[in-house]
Amino acid sequence: MISHHTLGNTTVLAKSKEKRDIEVLERVQRRATKLVKGLEHKSDEEQLRELGLFSLEKRRLRETYRSLQLPERRVVSHWKRLPREVVESPSLEVFKGRLDEVLRDMV
Repeated sequence: MISHHTLGNTTVLAKSKEKRDIEVLERVQRRATKLVKGLEHKSDEEQLRELGLFSLEKRRLRETYRSLQLPERRVVSHWKRLPREVVESPSLEVFKGRLDEVLRDMV
């Protein structure tokens, strides 16, 4: 029989594994960006900006915002922090562009 306690531990283990996976992917991303000529001596953030990329964390956040169907508790706090011009975008395409600008400025 699976108890609530067991399920809770499984969730913790899954989150721990996910965090390790993210760390591994970020290391690979950093190593790969250092291979690009002219970027090898720049900071990780500068390399990503030069390449027009976001960190994995920001990409996950970006996809969360973009895939909103129904407001979820974990998203509401992020949504409330978005600038008014992003939230009140007249179309999905404008929203995506404005969101990318805000996230790019966060790098």
